[in-house]
Amino acid sequence: MKTLEDWLQHLESLHPKGQAGVELGLERMRRVKSALGQGQRCPVVIVGGTNGKGSTCAYLENIIDRAGYRVGCYTSPHLLAYNERVRLNGRPASDTALCAAFARVEAARRDAGNVALTYFEFGTLAAWEVFAGAKVEAAILEVGLGGRLDAVNAYEPDVSIVTTVAIDHTAWLGPDRARIGFEKAGIYRAGKPGFCADANPPRTLVDHAAAIGADLRLIGRDFGFERLAEDRRQWRWWCRSGDRVVKRSLAYPGLRGATQLSNAAVALAALEALGDRLPVTMQAIRPGLIATELPGRFQVVPGRPAIVLDVAHNPQAIAVLADNLASMGFFDRTHAVVGMFGDKDIRGALQPLRDKVDCWHAATLDGPRGASAESLAAVIGDARLGGGIFCHDSPRAAMQAARGQAAESDRIIVFGSFLTVAGALEALRAKH
Repeated sequence: MKTLEDWLQHLESLHPKGQAGVELGLERMRRVKSALGQGQRCPVVIVGGTNGKGSTCAYLENIIDRAGYRVGCYTSPHLLAYNERVRLNGRPASDTALCAAFARVEAARRDAGNVALTYFEFGTLAAWEVFAGAKVEAAILEVGLGGRLDAVNAYEPDVSIVTTVAIDHTAWLGPDRARIGFEKAGIYRAGKPGFCADANPPRTLVDHAAAIGADLRLIGRDFGFERLAEDRRQWRWWCRSGDRVVKRSLAYPGLRGATQLSNAAVALAALEALGDRLPVTMQAIRPGLIATELPGRFQVVPGRPAIVLDVAHNPQAIAVLADNLASMGFFDRTHAVVGMFGDKDIRGALQPLRDKVDCWHAATLDGPRGASAESLAAVIGDARLGGGIFCHDSPRAAMQAARGQAAESDRIIVFGSFLTVAGALEALRAKH
């Protein structure tokens, strides 16, 4: 009997690049999906976008759960345990459920001609097996990379969401927003609602939706939000529904940051579109938004010094992080723990933090894509971002060093990758 760790090692062994292996395309998924006999018996929401996918999924998941439905949510990557990727009503799937699902996928993979699935493809098929076994009444699938050729796009969404379109993963998706927008629009379907929460969507996204006959709904035109000047504790969500405009005043969501209103607004608009099949009431929406939590999304750890964990790893996301930091109040010094992948636009990503960091703790990330601490330090120095620079062989070591240097009146920000935040969390847990 294989353990979960045994299965994860097996998944890595199927692709020459292991967990980091990317091989876009739907043919392998469709063959094994067919061999498994997977069908769809509940509403499916596919969520893509450069930034904001995880938060949007979390809002959907929490509200649907509060409404009393069995809901499955598949996201990636994980922070500390693989089980985080496959959730049932907000709780990570058990090792037993995952191992049984992996075994079924492995048998189907062999029956279909020994199909060489990638790590993400294998995990996606297994997640669906877990959801089917739990008889979920709604399934939320987060795109891993791009959209058009991503593994989750082998399923048929009833509603599709693109949160934002920014420059990232250019080696696979293309060099500009036009090409990336087209790839992300690949999750839209003819005759089905497709949402975009990017205030300035690329023309390629809009044109593709029109070409296939998707029911495209844009933020600012078909749904949106307003901050209330008369009551700073609330915001107003609105959405066009037939001939009328639905409006709701709501308390601010549990996740912090200015962009969270966009994420919450598109999640609510998607639920409105699913109202006939999956009705939810304000009794589920209000507490669902407030209680939503998601590790690593501008997560402020209680105590002193203040510690902020954020998985921001591209220019758009780190610009949002910088804005959120500016609204935190005064701190004597800011220490940054940063680790990034070498295929990112590191120089462009770090620019929003110019002259805002007093001490940089650069960390080497393991794996073929990981950038070394020394290469990060070189970029920080060459770009004249300001502050002292220290190099560490891991995010955990960088976090330990930052905590050793920081005074109670300082703050520590941790960002650049899921791996960076995971290492920092390990260091924090070891401390307590």
